[in-house]
Amino acid sequence: MELSLVGLFFIGLERGSVGIIINTGVALLVTRIPSILERDYQLAMDPKITLWITSAAFLHALGTVGVPGLGWKPYSAIPWWDHATHALSASVVAAAGYATVRAIDEHSERVHLPSKFVAAIILLFVLAFGVLWELLEFALGVAADQLGTSSVLTQYGVYDTLWDLVYNSAGAVLVALWGGLYLSDLSDAIGERFLSSD
Repeated sequence: MELSLVGLFFIGLERGSVGIIINTGVALLVTRIPSILERDYQLAMDPKITLWITSAAFLHALGTVGVPGLGWKPYSAIPWWDHATHALSASVVAAAGYATVRAIDEHSERVHLPSKFVAAIILLFVLAFGVLWELLEFALGVAADQLGTSSVLTQYGVYDTLWDLVYNSAGAVLVALWGGLYLSDLSDAIGERFLSSD
């Protein structure tokens, strides 16, 4: 997927598309996060978590660029693409929040959070992040209109924004319900890292 993102980045350069360059460039940076966490912070990253993060970044970038040679973009050609990428990206954001909150809860004597409260924190965290994302999409659209360029991110209207937030919530709920099964090792590693830095 990273090699494909590099190819998509060069497609953006060839087309002279700032939107493609920025979206694929950010996606490439996101795919590097697991290796940076392993190398610089000694956090063991499960390959499934790495695939999860990389898939979210890759599918967003692919949706923005489109499939070379076919002339269409998944975001506009496939009705469920936007919903799937929002749910997947929101689940990654929720996982990062869950792992961090659980690490603090498990490894700090001063903090105790009931599991239902952690689920509520994760849901609110993702909703807040989703609202910030939608505001960013709106602001970039307004700026692009003012500058007479195409927007880096596309907002299709109020209903699109509402559905984006619904699917963000769905991704957050999945992590809140099943995060403990898949993120315990990462949470423990983060907690141990907090303790060792103290």
